[in-house]
Amino acid sequence: MKHLTLAAAFALLAAPALANQCPADMAAIDAALAAGTDLTEEQATQVQALRDEGAQQHEAGDHAASMATLAEAKGMLGLE
Repeated sequence: MKHLTLAAAFALLAAPALANQCPADMAAIDAALAAGTDLTEEQATQVQALRDEGAQQHEAGDHAASMATLAEAKGMLGLE
């Protein structure tokens, strides 16, 4: 029972941490796009679409999906 309570407490504490990472990831993507990249126009458009999708997911409260989407965009930019 103690382990279950401890696991639940960690899960509750981790959710805000995940929520706070999304804006930092979006800012990193925005900065990289503003600085210029070697991406083609099509790839840059795809990165921007992923960034926008991640922002929508974040606003909807789906932070796990947001982080995954933003990670894909960051990967395309070589930020990871």
